[in-house]
Parts: sequence; C-alpha cells; structure tokens
Amino acid sequence: MKFIHTSDWHIGRQLHNQSLLDDQHHVLLQIIELARVQAVDAVIIAGDIYDRSVPPANAVALLDEVLNTLINELNIAVIMIAGNHDGHARLGFAARQLQDSGLHIIGPLTANIQPILLKGQQGSAMFYPLPYADPAMVRHVLKCDVSTHEEAMIALLEQINAHDAEGLPKVVISHCFLDGGSGSDSERPLSIGGADKISPSLFSAYAYTALGHLHGPQYKGCEHIRYSGSPLKYSFSEQKQKKSVTLVELDAAGHAQMSLLPLTAKRDVRVIEGELETVLLAGAADPHRDDYLMVRLLDKSAILDPMGKLRAVYPNVLHLERTGLMAQTASLQIAQDHIQKGELAMFSDFFSQVYGEALTEQQQCAIVETIDSLHKGDLA
Repeated sequence: MKFIHTSDWHIGRQLHNQSLLDDQHHVLLQIIELARVQAVDAVIIAGDIYDRSVPPANAVALLDEVLNTLINELNIAVIMIAGNHDGHARLGFAARQLQDSGLHIIGPLTANIQPILLKGQQGSAMFYPLPYADPAMVRHVLKCDVSTHEEAMIALLEQINAHDAEGLPKVVISHCFLDGGSGSDSERPLSIGGADKISPSLFSAYAYTALGHLHGPQYKGCEHIRYSGSPLKYSFSEQKQKKSVTLVELDAAGHAQMSLLPLTAKRDVRVIEGELETVLLAGAADPHRDDYLMVRLLDKSAILDPMGKLRAVYPNVLHLERTGLMAQTASLQIAQDHIQKGELAMFSDFFSQVYGEALTEQQQCAIVETIDSLHKGDLA
C-alpha cells in the first residue's frame, strides 16, 4: 500500500490581504503530479481543506478540479477529513453518495467511526478518519465525560483499538495538536492554556498516523506519527520551512517507510532586512523579486514613502517594519503607567524608543522650556 499524506491546504487563504489562490493552484498541481509519478493508491488530506468554514466559490472550484483529476482521471482514492478551519457539515455534503467513486469525505464527527478499507496494488490497509472535534463535541456525540483534548482522543481511539482489522495495518487520520509539536503564526490555536495537547504515545501502536494542524513537517514520538505540514508557507514565521508531502509505503507486516517529496512554491515567502538603499540595490539583481516579502528596514532616519520605493523593485512587499527606529529599545510596548508620568518623562521615553538613545542635557533643557511655554500658553 502506497499513499501520499498531506494536510492544511487552506484553500482560499490570504497572506496580508494577498490572495494565494494562484499559488495554491500551482502547488496542488504538483501534488497531483507526484501522485501520478509515484503511482500511489491514495491521497490522504488530514484536515483544513479550506481556510474558513464558508469558502469562496473560487476555492471550491479549485478543490473540485483537484479531486476530479485525482479520482476520475488518475483513479486514485482520496480520504479527507474536516479540520478546525473547515465547516464540517458543508465539507461533508454528499459524502455517502461520493464514497463509491473513491472520494471519502469525513465532515462531522459521528458516534460510530467508520473504517475505510483501501485496496492497493501491492496490499491493503484500514484507515480510520477522525475529523477535528473539541472535547465538548466528543462529549455530545459519544455521550462520555471528557474535558481535555487528550481525554477526547482516548475516547475516540477506543473504537479503533477494538475494531478487528483482520490483520491489515491500521492507519489513523487526525487533526490535532500533539504535545511537543512546533507551531507557527499561521495556525489557529485549538484551545487556551495547553488543554489541546495530546500525548504522541496514544498513536504508537498504529502502522501510521497521518496528522494535520501544524504547518511544519515533523514527527513526534515515533517517525510514523507524523505531520505532513502545509504545502505553502502561510506566514512569515514559516520562511525557513521546507514544504513537502509525505510518501508512505506500508509493507505486508504493516511497517511504514516514509520519504518527503519536496514542493516548490510559485512565489516564496521571505523576510529581508537591511537599510533601504541596500535593499533596493539587491532587489535590482534579485531573480526572485516577485516573492512575498516582509521587509525590515534598519534606517534610523525618516523616509518618504518607503513602501512605494520598495514595491517599485519588489512588487509583492506585503509588510514593512521600521525596526531601525526601534533597534535599541528594550520593549516596543508602552506600559500603562506611562499615562501617569509627566510630559518630560513621557517625551524622554518616546525619544529613546525612536532614536535608541537618551536625551542629552541640552535637549532636555530645550524640552523643559518648550513644555513650560506651552503650560503658560494654556494659563493665558
């Protein structure tokens, strides 16, 4: 049995108000090609198919195109589960009617987890799809007393452990946050205060666990308990991640062999740092000037229209930070007690944050005279 594990497509997502649909189309075509070249039996999408519960029409059209190619043209089965970004009921529409075609969509959680038997060219495996469900949903559907995500997962896995797979390898598909996982800025927290963390040891007995939610490819506990990661970089915090899908091969004994198949983005997501003149000079010779960029300018002086100047060279600058103005400050946040300070103290703090140095004695005297004159003007 050979399959591709992918997740977190987030079709319809934007990066700093820039639509990524064209970039998503580019990378999803690569996944289709990898599935064809590797002659896989299935493609597993472990949640967050769309970026929001009510996706735009063009996002739906893109998913339809991808699924049609995989299933109808390449005869490759697809299993996809709802993630925390998806609208479970909408994603699962017509799922029962579509399963005979090779498309298995698991939207809302049901009381009875339905295993999916997939027969491959070299063997078969039993897949157990677990759509994202918080503890409240698990309590409601399974009629059990759970309060954390780990307790909810234990309750769900009881059915899988009890199911007779008739000697076939068991593959679990889940959208969750494993304890120790490395996250990024583009992931929506599942819970507050650490209640969303699940021990990787819960999945150690299965042949493979295909996980979604974390956008960086990684494994936890054992190599066969794995996040595929997202196919694109969805935040600047992911700039150093290498995006891929995971090719999984199960032998007759249920042992998994994994390899990462790299993906190439149409436009990379990068962070550039330097003074404006240096950045502009480098951009003139940059072959990847169309990448999505965050620029951190180190200039300490005021600049007229820095974004306009940057976009004349780098058209896709999405975010600009003037770190040079704040370079030597200990903190960029003004404490609440600043409102209780006098004008001189407040201006001194402001000056230090902007220029990275304290007022000189001469400057301080000038500010005191200015404040005094303003006060006298108010009294007059």
